[in-house]
Amino acid sequence: MTWPALHISRSSEADVASVVSIAGNPERLPEWAEGLSAGIRQESGRWVSDSPMGRVEVAFTGPVEHGLLDHAVTLPDGTVIHNPLRVLQNDAGSEIVFTLYRRDGVSDEDFEADARQIERDLETLVSLVGRPGR
Repeated sequence: MTWPALHISRSSEADVASVVSIAGNPERLPEWAEGLSAGIRQESGRWVSDSPMGRVEVAFTGPVEHGLLDHAVTLPDGTVIHNPLRVLQNDAGSEIVFTLYRRDGVSDEDFEADARQIERDLETLVSLVGRPGR
């Protein structure tokens, strides 16, 4: 079985390493990932975030240094959501691609709201690292 997938991407003038230095650093999540983190801290060696979903654990599965920013988010009920996030070389800049899966039971409205939040988060990330055309 597979879920329907939506790939949401944004281009940046910044190279892969520059994007990864921000997006792959858990401490910087609150700067750009509003949909995931209003604040983050380490507890017993794990990254714990205050999110709109409640207290969640965030773990990058990497290797981050290669632009593989896939991360597992453990929800308050123990459900683990795997989120593919890639930073790809795009000439001298990069392409940032998040894959949003439509999981069973997710309404059209919730899926669309998730997609809009991811779009906003990626726009914020791009503003931190550089916009196309600058």
